[in-house]
Amino acid sequence: MNVRCSFEMAHSLGSALYREWAKKIFAIECSNNSEPLYFALNPTSEGPWDENSRLHQLLSRGQTYSVCIASENRIQGAESYVHLRDKLTRLPERCRVMEMMAFSPNKQGSLIKGFLVQDDQNFKETERLLQDLVRANRQTTLCSYTGDDGGRIWQGLRLVTDGQEREIFRNCISLAEKPELHPSVLNIKNSVIFCKYEDAYGVLEECVDMIPKAKDVLQLVDQCDRTCRKGPFPVIVIEGLDATGKSTLTEALRNSIQATLLKSPPDCIGHLRKTFDAKSPPIRRAFYALGNYITASTIANVSEKSPVIVDRFWHSTAAYAIATEVSGKVENLPPPHHELYQWPQDLVQPDLVLLLTVDAEERVRRLERRGEMRTKEEIELEANSLFRQKVEATYRRMENPACVVVDAGASKEEVLQNVLLLIDKHCDNEQT
Repeated sequence: MNVRCSFEMAHSLGSALYREWAKKIFAIECSNNSEPLYFALNPTSEGPWDENSRLHQLLSRGQTYSVCIASENRIQGAESYVHLRDKLTRLPERCRVMEMMAFSPNKQGSLIKGFLVQDDQNFKETERLLQDLVRANRQTTLCSYTGDDGGRIWQGLRLVTDGQEREIFRNCISLAEKPELHPSVLNIKNSVIFCKYEDAYGVLEECVDMIPKAKDVLQLVDQCDRTCRKGPFPVIVIEGLDATGKSTLTEALRNSIQATLLKSPPDCIGHLRKTFDAKSPPIRRAFYALGNYITASTIANVSEKSPVIVDRFWHSTAAYAIATEVSGKVENLPPPHHELYQWPQDLVQPDLVLLLTVDAEERVRRLERRGEMRTKEEIELEANSLFRQKVEATYRRMENPACVVVDAGASKEEVLQNVLLLIDKHCDNEQT
């Protein structure tokens, strides 16, 4: 294949990518506490621009590039994103790496994730490292940012073919308005929040060759009754952050109302948590979602004979997923009454969900007295107050059923008595 033919093929591939790329809005996350910087693309320099804007100041610094994952397969795209993120952490310290997104406003599933990379010292080595990353992953797009004599910033979309990198298209950047929903909300549904069993099952089904243990989970799920219904006895779910007293309360409740104690994920897959916690978000969340369905099958059987206490269930799965996926401030979360806060219609629904809360200082004191293994997200709760706020805010926005908040900072006896009163109020008294 001669160079001319190769270039024409690259241009053809680039044209298809460009048509979608040029329609998107872009967002740069400079920090967790600041509003993202939004921009659009124009073939000419006619769009709105302000040389005093934060966006201009940011993109005018040193060498600036963006690297994004463009994949039609959500699993491959998520895995590629994790791989790219890990590679970028190894860049020299002189490089700044910020999260970046490209999306179609308010269009579900349109988000492309990536990173903005800056080298204030203009080392050519940085560009070569990024080019190597793109060559190694065909799902990755590379763009460069350059200024012109008129004070405008241009984005050059690059494509690698036959080992050679070429700038295929060049567009002028213009300021864009803040969208109605934060862009990171757009890819949550059916990616990290699964509204029905089949969607979560399909993710692990795609991963069997890559993760052999996924087959073990699917086999256990296949054994569950998918038409199960809750029995006549009450089902009470206990939710809350680590060290809010869930274990203490669940044990006390079990004795007080002669209940059966369950948890999610259940013991039959609990030993696989470490494997799936190390995977990309769709795989990890699908694992926990299917754990809820396995637990639901047991709930249906047990609630025919006794009350049921569940240590964490769907609300926990959803709260951590949303808080992790939505970057930045609490205000970036989906607004109240959003569909992501709704209980899945095909999942056994509890009679009462209790959200235990304690003040931050007391929770830290309790954590210091504990030594058991915790997930990466649970560890982050201790170090990242913003993440903790987002988890708590997400819990409080859950609906159908909503969480009933319980102050767990009182004595064990007081907390138990308060919870028993709530059970009497919300559940069928004849069965407790």
